[in-house]
Amino acid sequence: MEQVDRDQAVKSQFISTSDGELTIVGPVKAEVIAQLAMDDGLRAFRPPKRQKEALEEICKLPDGRVILAHVASRIMGYVTFHPPDSFERWSRGPREVLELGAIEVSPRVRQYGVGRRLLEVAFSDPIMENYLVIATEYYWHWDMEKTGLRVWEYRELMRRIMSPVGMVVKDTDEEEILAHPANMLMARYGKNLPKSSILQFESILYTKPDSSRG
Repeated sequence: MEQVDRDQAVKSQFISTSDGELTIVGPVKAEVIAQLAMDDGLRAFRPPKRQKEALEEICKLPDGRVILAHVASRIMGYVTFHPPDSFERWSRGPREVLELGAIEVSPRVRQYGVGRRLLEVAFSDPIMENYLVIATEYYWHWDMEKTGLRVWEYRELMRRIMSPVGMVVKDTDEEEILAHPANMLMARYGKNLPKSSILQFESILYTKPDSSRG
């Protein structure tokens, strides 16, 4: 197997683990992901094989970005970014909207702060200052069984992981966010965003005239 080409990466971080050195690197190309195997613990969204295929597809999208955490040839975690799907409300926002689609870490390496490190590497790229990044957090994707956390504890965990890179909770009347009180929308405004793009995004946070803005 070819080595991951670190010249492709904006930044890398390295962590010593019981399984060996864990490398966090990205954004990576689809060809890099194709060389690697998914850890069996990465199944929060779909089976590992199908999730690996999804990661490769995201890399091929315009503005698609994947940051990996891997030990040797095994993927132990990832974070993805891609434009909103056309059926989502957020696709009606400014062209700079980029969705943090998923962040997942294998239970085998969660004790090393890998989620936080993935986001640090992702947002260390200056190009991220050109985007308005959103994350839709739904409790039904959270691994509460293996972590032993309750739903509100897990929500706070996700907020604490994302807040150091500038993600903040935003109020909205979007239906899936409102489907459970623990669900949340988070957003980060890049430093290079024009005010008009921020205003356009904020205009779609609420679409129902009778919505309560709390």
